[in-house]
Amino acid sequence: MTPLGDILARRIASEGPMRLDHYMAECLLHPAHGYYTTRDPLGHAGDFTTAPEISQMFGEMLGLCLAQVWLDQGRPAYFLLAELGPGRGTLMADMLRAMRGVPGMLDAAEIHLVEASPTLGAAQEVRLSGHLVQWHDSIETLPDGPLYVVANEFFDALPIRQFERIDMMWCERQVGLVEGKLVPGRAPPTALAALEGRLLDTPDGGFVEICPAAPPIAGQIGGRIAAAGGVALIFDYGGWHSLGDTFQALRGHQPEDPFAHPGEADLTAHVDFEPLAQAAQSAGAAVSALMPQGVVLERLGITARAQALAGKLSGEALQSHIAAHRRLTHPEEMGHLFKSLAIYPEHAPLPPGFDAS
Repeated sequence: MTPLGDILARRIASEGPMRLDHYMAECLLHPAHGYYTTRDPLGHAGDFTTAPEISQMFGEMLGLCLAQVWLDQGRPAYFLLAELGPGRGTLMADMLRAMRGVPGMLDAAEIHLVEASPTLGAAQEVRLSGHLVQWHDSIETLPDGPLYVVANEFFDALPIRQFERIDMMWCERQVGLVEGKLVPGRAPPTALAALEGRLLDTPDGGFVEICPAAPPIAGQIGGRIAAAGGVALIFDYGGWHSLGDTFQALRGHQPEDPFAHPGEADLTAHVDFEPLAQAAQSAGAAVSALMPQGVVLERLGITARAQALAGKLSGEALQSHIAAHRRLTHPEEMGHLFKSLAIYPEHAPLPPGFDAS
């Protein structure tokens, strides 16, 4: 048992089973033993690798997308360039490099990073040392103004609640204690008005997942963009209309039991984009169709960029570059599993790479 596992086991022994979202929040953000508060989880030495760490091309394509939106929306003289969950700062650095070729854009940009991890915050400070950056614990402290925001693999780490359909009732997934080990269990069945409509499309024994924090964040982003302009680009793995158990753990780049090493494994779940889109629309913004990541990147010109970079490479470096392009775009890799949604002002041009909803 890990140090955090011992803490949670004692709490469960004293207070009873713990809701899954509370367990997930403790594992990821416990101030002394949380996964994100104690380590840099990225890269070969960590537990997973994100698109910006795979290739600079990902950030460059998103930077060019934001640049075209900035031009289409009249080149505002001031705007917030923000990222949610910015990792090591790699994505922001790559976007800024791509934007440098657009006259006046970087002069108008004010960089804001929303980050909960002190370890990653320190890495971001190093990576973006040539830029003036402001850090935030949440989007609520972002100043007013046109908001150009990117969230890559941010929503998948927000804690979820799981509900299993048993006959015509719902049992919430909990974390309990059996012979000193943390194990999943079920709360007693109950009728839930919020999930009444899901009884028809969820088989008996099937799961529905809800992320309580995600729609309010999407709603705030949508409201800001509707009021002041800008765009949000959300990239994550998931789909439309949650169905099934997608709660998972990664440790050393390998899947493992999410209850085996609390605080020492990355815990995530597939993102349900439907409530994100609904929240943004309810706040007055427009949303794109949900698009496969590979399609968006191809439309933004990643293959032409890959070919240009390949001309300067040979041998192992060239093969690695080709593999990175495939990993980001191919349907059998990240190209289809990862999806993207754009949030933008009503009556503004559709962001490049996306279809209308």
